Amino acid sequence: MTEPARILVVGGGCVGMYTALRLQRRLKRGEALITVLDPEPYMTYQPFLPEAAAGSISPRHVVVPLRRVLRKCQVVVGEATAIDHTARTATVRTLATEEEGTDPVEIGYDELVLAPGSVSRTLPVPGLAEFGIGFKTVEEAIMLRNHVLEQLDIASSTRDPAVRSAALTFVFVGGGYAGVEAIAELEDMARYALRYYHNVEPEDMKWILVEATGRILPEVGEEMGTYAVRELRGRNIDIRLDTRLESCEKRVAVLSDGSRFPTRTLVWTAGVKPHPVLAASGLPLNDRGRLRCTAALRVDGTEHAWAAGDAAAVPDLAAGTPDALCAPNAQHAVRQARTLADNLVASLRGGGTKDYEHAHAGSVASLGLHKGVAHVYGKKIKGYPAWFMHRVYHLGRVPTFNRKARVIAEWSLAGLFKREIVSLGSLEHPRAEFELAAGTDHPSDGR
Repeated sequence: MTEPARILVVGGGCVGMYTALRLQRRLKRGEALITVLDPEPYMTYQPFLPEAAAGSISPRHVVVPLRRVLRKCQVVVGEATAIDHTARTATVRTLATEEEGTDPVEIGYDELVLAPGSVSRTLPVPGLAEFGIGFKTVEEAIMLRNHVLEQLDIASSTRDPAVRSAALTFVFVGGGYAGVEAIAELEDMARYALRYYHNVEPEDMKWILVEATGRILPEVGEEMGTYAVRELRGRNIDIRLDTRLESCEKRVAVLSDGSRFPTRTLVWTAGVKPHPVLAASGLPLNDRGRLRCTAALRVDGTEHAWAAGDAAAVPDLAAGTPDALCAPNAQHAVRQARTLADNLVASLRGGGTKDYEHAHAGSVASLGLHKGVAHVYGKKIKGYPAWFMHRVYHLGRVPTFNRKARVIAEWSLAGLFKREIVSLGSLEHPRAEFELAAGTDHPSDGR
């Protein structure tokens, strides 16, 4: 009897989870041992983060527990710090190694699937590390919702005009999906919340979107991007195109056009970059730091190594141009995961592989409740139909029937009852109250 193949999937995001899910369905008992490695025990469906931040969806319903879904896989909560593909080992730092103060452990494998996704791409902007807020994880979405509502409370209770103005100024940097949908959903939420504040009006708020290029939402096309700008500006959202953030020291956002905005809220959504583990893998990378891959989703020139999603530079065979690469989006990621798993199973069984090819269907984006833009199969759609299409599309893509049912239930209830506008900022420091009661001189951060 032959030993079962050891498959290591680095990353439990969209590509990693879907790949492991298909592998456990297709592989027979004893054919392989599948290990999924990720710093978090869940997969986050990122397109729903703006709605989670706005309170339209409960944050726990935009994440999928890996152990529940991948019952035939071993899930390791940890982070790969280096990969030695020659020795077929990955160096992994886990919660246990940090707690014990021991060296990282090594996990051996026969087949490697690299799907670590991406991380936020930051720039050396003075003050950004101290005052910036990211928008890539569910924790950041929850924190941002609480933070925005807290600013309304501050503005409502202060007598200092400068503090009030800074609390009601919200600056978002980046005009892609994350930035546009986040500012649109949160402005919608804040505008609704202000009906319960007696001394703050919607006109008192300043919402500013800063984009370094001349357009927003390039994925939906120029015409729909222009419509999105017009729609957002109609809601008094200040869109600054061809503008960069120069500094945000001392909580003052300084833009390249000379504008200065004292603000307590600066959200950074200006792009992503490949996960650092790729640089520590020794595998071939392109000029943007992504793994060079073949159309069959193998790492180029490397046996027993596979990749897909944000981490992989996969040829786009449907584009019709020789140098075109698949865009790093969820539409390709889900389909690439399916092809990767099928090719890996075929390789283990001595069969042939198939190339990945998918024509981009289009893009949809939400601009707040009942508002959106879409460019699908050449058709341009806006307003309520585009918003409805956005919800239907992503409902179909969110994993597991359990999550689909819960999201539908929340959307249905939201149509019957009023929005929740309570801030639970104390969740970020859950032990603060107890430490105060206990007389602790130096309260911890609650962890």
